[in-house]
Amino acid sequence: MMSRFSTVLAFAAVIVAPVHAATVIPAPPVLENKAYILMDYDSGKILAESNAHAHLAPASLTKMMTSFIVEQKLLKGTLKETDQVLMSQSAWCHGTSAESCMYVPLNSYASVLDMLRGVIIQSGNDASKALAEHVAGSETAFAEVMNGEAKTLGMKDTNFANATGLSDPNHYSSAADLATLARAIIHDSSKYYPIYSEKEFTFNNIKQGNRNALLYTDPTVDGLKTGHTDEAGYCLTASSKRGPMRLISVVMGTNNMQARADQTRALFNWGFSNYETALIRPKNQELGKPVVWFGKADHVSVGLASDLSVTLPRGEKDKLQISLQLAKSLDAPLKQGQEVGKIIATLNGQTVAEQALVALEPVEEANFFVRMWHGIKRFFSNLF
Repeated sequence: MMSRFSTVLAFAAVIVAPVHAATVIPAPPVLENKAYILMDYDSGKILAESNAHAHLAPASLTKMMTSFIVEQKLLKGTLKETDQVLMSQSAWCHGTSAESCMYVPLNSYASVLDMLRGVIIQSGNDASKALAEHVAGSETAFAEVMNGEAKTLGMKDTNFANATGLSDPNHYSSAADLATLARAIIHDSSKYYPIYSEKEFTFNNIKQGNRNALLYTDPTVDGLKTGHTDEAGYCLTASSKRGPMRLISVVMGTNNMQARADQTRALFNWGFSNYETALIRPKNQELGKPVVWFGKADHVSVGLASDLSVTLPRGEKDKLQISLQLAKSLDAPLKQGQEVGKIIATLNGQTVAEQALVALEPVEEANFFVRMWHGIKRFFSNLF
């Protein structure tokens, strides 16, 4: 589709500069684990990865999907924070220390919000199962909801069989998919994201601490979730925001709790030291006003439906060149949000980011006489 676009407009702020040699980035740290990934939150750029699409046991990183689904239902109003959730026989923890539990008593109730904290902070298997049953009727049915949401988010390496992350041959995910899920939580569940940084939660007079060790040692880290089973090893999905830049890290299959924290810290330090993220253009800003044929208006404002950010090696931002490409002919009617071209960011002659340009306003079709006149004008303009 975009092959019919031609360059007709460029920003006045385009930097005309000679091509420079690309900045050399040192290799990422060598880590002993099954898989890892480091992603920039704003641009989605992958800064470093190893085995990132391998199908691995995610352990309690699974609970990020459980909590995300509950958060989205709260935001949509289909659940309320004060709704009471039953701790059924099938969800109840039997007073054992063999699994992570919120320790809600059998056949008693807790609010959705308390249960959500029990999932995120205490990593409660009982809270996860109880919420699954409350939302979908059974944990099996909830797993289908989880897989549907995973598909919507573009998680291609994932299949959920339960709401907790307990080992199952049909239950797996990847570092790449879990980073995608973490990004969705931060963006789409921003109201509830602060829970992921809470260091402790007390329920039923039992106080439990968040197992994410980085929350206690690095003030820039504000989430997300730990996980561990014998099959999965020690796993951690974390996010750190330093200044305007946020990074997401996933490490899977480390040897112990200290290793998952140390490896995550090493990835963050490497990423923040070597890269920066720049906002190229914000959403809804008018970037051009091209001609429209056959419309009640002669021009239309075009811009972006979402912010365009790009992640670059540090010191390279001023070398970016930005251009717009628009369709050769824009004909009314145009809908607000309709794609009309694209914006392209290049660095040293290489495209580093591009995004669709859209109409920021609708343009209705003109009456018959105006359309006829525009047709005549365009016919003759194409002759010269």
